Amino acid sequence: MSGISKTIPQSDGVEAVEALYDGRVGEFEFHMAGKPSRLNVGDFVYTIWQDMIVGRCQITRIESDAINPASGKPRSLIYVKTPGEKLDKPYPKKGHRGTRYYDGDGWGK
Repeated sequence: MSGISKTIPQSDGVEAVEALYDGRVGEFEFHMAGKPSRLNVGDFVYTIWQDMIVGRCQITRIESDAINPASGKPRSLIYVKTPGEKLDKPYPKKGHRGTRYYDGDGWGK
């Protein structure tokens, strides 16, 4: 299943990761620069923590009319429903800044 990958910053701590998968938060918002060209409602945000894909959350809506408060540039808000699907055994995926399109290769293996 296609979507994007997002790295959870170390500074947010493991609690931020766990919150996506244990049910303590409802809808969660990720940011993406610009307007997504290959992303749709129903796709997934695959979360990376310490260079490992730990899970995924399904996209429920995309708002493309937001502005980054720091730079003034356009950005999109990607909303996902939680809890997401957490893997029993995470698999390697190099972390990165920003957003990358990801086809889910390796998911569930």
